[in-house]
Amino acid sequence: MGAGHAHRLYRHGHSPVHGLPPHTKIAAAFAFVVVVVSTPREAMWAFGLYALLLATVAYAARVPPGFLLKRLLIEVPFVAFAVLMPFVAEGERVGVLGLSLSVNGLWGAWNVLAKGTLGVAASVLLASTTELRELLLGLQRLKLPPLLVQIASFMIRYGDVITDEMRRMRIARESRGFEAKGVRHWGVLAKSAGALFIRSYERGERVHLAMVSRGYAGSMPVIDEVTASRAQWSYALALPCAALVVCLLGWTL
Repeated sequence: MGAGHAHRLYRHGHSPVHGLPPHTKIAAAFAFVVVVVSTPREAMWAFGLYALLLATVAYAARVPPGFLLKRLLIEVPFVAFAVLMPFVAEGERVGVLGLSLSVNGLWGAWNVLAKGTLGVAASVLLASTTELRELLLGLQRLKLPPLLVQIASFMIRYGDVITDEMRRMRIARESRGFEAKGVRHWGVLAKSAGALFIRSYERGERVHLAMVSRGYAGSMPVIDEVTASRAQWSYALALPCAALVVCLLGWTL
């Protein structure tokens, strides 16, 4: 984990949120999501306040609204699932624009959309202000099992390696005049996928042997010891603490 590694979700900046230690941001995002999920779905006003809290964090992190909204498109499959819920759920029905919809389904759709969107937005803000290497160091600092941290680290790095290998193979096919246009070309693509798997497996074996020859014994050395002051923890936990107040009001009002 010693090498830097940028990802597409990350937005380089020097905001106060960027400067927070990674484990404080991970803990704050996780606590915020737990609080949001614990909020009763009937307290619709509470979710508006949660969105306002996230907008405040985005403003402090200097993350543009367009950047955030574009990356929220990842939840489109969940939106499609939520849209179907009022039609397939059972129970009391209500007429809306000539359609017979389930009341429980409408509440369920709202629950999925509101909590899912807020959770994804919090995750996007975390990824936008924290590099992948810092995320891994933060997880390590939060005492996540070292083996899981190593697996995540290798997945991140080899994801880019495999993607680059796929790009080179595509360029090689196109340089030979190949262009996939239909079912008859699926055989060539299947052979390319098989070759990609073999190359990836062989590269993984070579990297493992290189690590063993350099003294790897099941654990990676900690390059940076990340610490956080009490003030940094207070700053990071301001978001979930404010959300907790809203959640408690949602249960009592």
